Amino acid sequence: MGLFSNSGGHASAAQLARIERKLDALLDFLQVEMPVDGMEDIRAMAAAGNKIGAIKAYRERTGVGLAEAKEAVERGCERPG
Repeated sequence: MGLFSNSGGHASAAQLARIERKLDALLDFLQVEMPVDGMEDIRAMAAAGNKIGAIKAYRERTGVGLAEAKEAVERGCERPG
């Protein structure tokens, strides 16, 4: 049984949380700093309840369309890839 072998083929939130904690511990041990993506201000806007402002700022910064920006803000400002 593999890591992602639950019924839907997707990792559960608990599994992902464990993976993230392990990855964070490994990065700390190796003293690796993740690059900053420059989206902290947009995340803060969304967290403060200003979702429309966050979407607008995300669109201006990345040049993506409205639907893509909305999805990205709802996911925590992941860059489209």
